[in-house]
Amino acid sequence: MERLRPGDVALLDIESGGPPMHVATVEVFEPGPEGFDHARLLALIGDRLAFVPRYRQRLLPVPGGLAAPVWVDDADFDLTYHVRESAVPRPGTMAQLEELVSRIIARPLDRSRPLWEMYLIEGLEDGRVAILAKSHQTLVDGVSTIDLGQVILDHDTVARERIPDDWVPRREPSALSMLAAAAQTRAAAPDVTAPARAVARAALRHNPLALGVRAGRSAPESPLQTTLSQQRRFHTVRTDLDDYRQVRRFHGATVNDVVLATVTGALRFWLMTRAESVHSSRQLRAMVPMSVLDNDLEPTSLGSQVTGTVLALPIGESSPVVRLHQVSYALKAHKDTGKAVSALRLIGVGGFAPTTFHALGARVAADSRGREFNLVVTNVPGPQFPLYAAGARMLETYPAQPLLPDHAMAIGVTSYDGGVYYGITADRDAIPDVDVVGQCLSEALAELVDTTSETRMRAPRGRTADGPLDG
Repeated sequence: MERLRPGDVALLDIESGGPPMHVATVEVFEPGPEGFDHARLLALIGDRLAFVPRYRQRLLPVPGGLAAPVWVDDADFDLTYHVRESAVPRPGTMAQLEELVSRIIARPLDRSRPLWEMYLIEGLEDGRVAILAKSHQTLVDGVSTIDLGQVILDHDTVARERIPDDWVPRREPSALSMLAAAAQTRAAAPDVTAPARAVARAALRHNPLALGVRAGRSAPESPLQTTLSQQRRFHTVRTDLDDYRQVRRFHGATVNDVVLATVTGALRFWLMTRAESVHSSRQLRAMVPMSVLDNDLEPTSLGSQVTGTVLALPIGESSPVVRLHQVSYALKAHKDTGKAVSALRLIGVGGFAPTTFHALGARVAADSRGREFNLVVTNVPGPQFPLYAAGARMLETYPAQPLLPDHAMAIGVTSYDGGVYYGITADRDAIPDVDVVGQCLSEALAELVDTTSETRMRAPRGRTADGPLDG
């Protein structure tokens, strides 16, 4: 039997007394000629579930909590429980979709069942549908399990042959056998089977952030640090990849640099709308999970190819160009290690990998080892060509990252088929103006693009310093 790892026990412990620790993705589709409904999604997932056997397993606690829970096959697995249907009033807007997603991602997953859900959401304008997928972080490790959302997408509309699936649930271990296995393993490696609560405490001692403890250099003060409510807000922003490429070519940065500079400018503008001070030396610190290359790893070992980098975001800098160069310079150390992975390599790993990499990024952020930061920003490149689910073309994809304790906002970014898609998850009470954050992202990108025009470059320095609505 496979036992839950200590880091995953800590994730469950965080969730028991705080925010849910699942990751989610919202994807918008244009149905094909044959349409796309709940029955079609159900059949697609049923056909692909063999690729992710963990999605048919649940956690079984060891009697008395004497060891970490174990993964067991769900003898009563019910696909229709996990694959659900919902709708917004026709013709549904993105704002209505965001409100529905906000409510769904706020609900924790049922621990007595496999830890995932997927929703087909109908009623969007122009006949579109959306898929909302929720997977707990303990499911997706990038080694034995990738995200379910990664395996339901194809590069074309060609119908695939059904995958032979003769899955039969294995018998659940008895309480006596679980206790015997725990005792046997403890004798061989005492630290492996320490009681689950002790395991969680040990992991949390290495991760004070999980308990809301400020260790070492504390994160800069901001509205982003607060006690969380149980409810969430979710907001989406769609931008064009060509804008980032234009800024990259003109200023000599990377697309990732431009994305992070855009986030920096947006946070500056948002704080200004709240009458917050953004003096010249003010910074916010972002946990930015980065992909690294290790030639000793197998190509499918994605979990070990993501590491956490704490980046100082210079929100006090008034010039968008200087902000960009400061972000680029701060990331240069990571690039100079020689282990940074190119976007082309990432998008070639296992099909549409962003769903899995966002989940791995969330795991890295949760296992922060006491490093202090204000928010998490995950940015994952996707393929620049269309993908399909059962013949329906995916138009947009937005990550919904979980909130860590005392962290009121998280931002996920995915580039795909000519677009760059932001998903902003926020605490409902702490950040009621999450839509303003979205507007500020658009304004910050427009400001950077504006610096690439010849007339703008000849303009007096400082014209772009005043706020998000400056042209």
